[in-house]
Amino acid sequence: MTALDHRLIDLLVCPLCKGPLQMQRTPGGQPRALSCAADRLAFPIRDGIPVMLESEAQPFEPTPAA
Repeated sequence: MTALDHRLIDLLVCPLCKGPLQMQRTPGGQPRALSCAADRLAFPIRDGIPVMLESEAQPFEPTPAA
């Protein structure tokens, strides 16, 4: 699996609301999705490539800020 370039991730925004995205990781620490808290959607990362399509997004519940 290729590593994601964090500079690129910082430039990506939610394709729906243009809001910021947060990285979701597997328990092993691998990137698994980019999530938008405003839309409550997680966009999957496949083979190191974010799939930024609404049809591929999965709903998720954001965790409250501490």
